Amino acid sequence: MTDTTWTQCVEWLAAAAPDPRACKRAWDEGDGIALVEAGRYWDVLSVPDQLGLLALDLLWQPSLPAPGPTLVDTAARRIGFLLPPDPGSRWIGTGLRYAGRGSWVAVPPPYRSSRFMEWLVPPDGSGVLHAPVTLELALRQANGTLAVLAPAPGE
Repeated sequence: MTDTTWTQCVEWLAAAAPDPRACKRAWDEGDGIALVEAGRYWDVLSVPDQLGLLALDLLWQPSLPAPGPTLVDTAARRIGFLLPPDPGSRWIGTGLRYAGRGSWVAVPPPYRSSRFMEWLVPPDGSGVLHAPVTLELALRQANGTLAVLAPAPGE
């Protein structure tokens, strides 16, 4: 990414915070994590890491647009996909967590990892997010793959 792209990325992500300046200071000081409110520019679908990593891998296909911003929290073993805000959204599945308006999300800066959080796919500053339908299909396929790979009871 160019310096201009990184600047756009930082500004876009910080704009979701109530105080963008404080958000950027939090990224540069302390543990480098800022709490940002979901629901304004994006929502977050958080899934278990195995499911999320497999789904992200499925999204990297030449026939699909590049995946949207994606976070990993290695301490919690979760992957977070940024989606367009959708107050009526209902994601159902084991281990799925949806953060929309009124939810706060810990976010590292887009330019480096912070403690246990980092961007697998950083935002590019343009506002491009994951397409919900495409993400849902990848998660279903990944879930099916994980079910096949799971050890049989008693193994």
